[in-house]
Amino acid sequence: MTFTQRMEKIQKDFNVNAIYAKNIVLRIQEKNEENFWKQVNIAIMQKPKPFVKWVGGKRQLLKQFRDMGLYPPVEFNPEKNRYFEPFVGGGAVFFDLLPQKAFLSDMNSELITTYNVIKNDVEKLIMSLKKHKHEKEYYYSIREKDPSTMTDVAVASRFIYLNRTGFNGMYRVNKSGKYNVPFGKNKNPLICDETNLRRVSETLKHVEIARDDYKNVLKKAKKGDFIYFDPPYHPVNKTAAFTSYTPDGFREKEQIELRDTFLKLHKRGCFVMLSNSDAPFINKIYSEVKNDGIAIHKVQAGRAINSKGNRRGKIFEVLITNY
Repeated sequence: MTFTQRMEKIQKDFNVNAIYAKNIVLRIQEKNEENFWKQVNIAIMQKPKPFVKWVGGKRQLLKQFRDMGLYPPVEFNPEKNRYFEPFVGGGAVFFDLLPQKAFLSDMNSELITTYNVIKNDVEKLIMSLKKHKHEKEYYYSIREKDPSTMTDVAVASRFIYLNRTGFNGMYRVNKSGKYNVPFGKNKNPLICDETNLRRVSETLKHVEIARDDYKNVLKKAKKGDFIYFDPPYHPVNKTAAFTSYTPDGFREKEQIELRDTFLKLHKRGCFVMLSNSDAPFINKIYSEVKNDGIAIHKVQAGRAINSKGNRRGKIFEVLITNY
């Protein structure tokens, strides 16, 4: 098999993106076909995955993005250019691509602390996570702790514990910035996935991670870089804003500022992809720049945040691209 044939077969058989498939072929320099495919299977099984559950995470949509021919950008060269994910959250797109050069950022300080602890001190984190108990009373005692008084390892341990045992992996804070998600119903959550945490740690060794405003990507991104924005979604109606990602929220003004940042990156020659709700306001502000080469695509996503199962289901989102 040729290099290209191997790459295409990996994409098809293992349902992975072109960038990751190419990296596997480059990494596994094995001429014997049988041995090559054995090593591919091992590599796929050992691929790191997001270490937290995240409401609105994109793992469920990546195949749809690929099938639509929208992800990853065909002309993006990860060997020369950098990948940016400014609202990293669970990092589903980063962990799907596993690009050689990446910058991950978010304004959620506890999340970024957790990423950096996994990167730099994963063994202490694993030891701490193993001490947690899956009990309701214990959960609320951990939830009440003030992260500002804790070590970075303790902050990361608390963050992962609450995410794994809280309701549906939701992240929500009140106006005071205090985490207020109730105890979840999962009877046997995996609080410490030490194998994956070690894989994530190794993956993050050469990745830049920072608590940073998304607009600062304008200071770093260059022509040919790929930026994926997954901001707090605009509510589809007045009652749909079920969660607050930060105490300050992310309202119409912020959505317009993000649109303008998208446009500046587009004009710079970057590849830009953005997800948001299929809300009239979002469609309106991006329709205003369609003549600049911006396209709005509709994708179908699952909604799993309602406490009542019969109110969950399929909803539409938008995927906005400049390529």
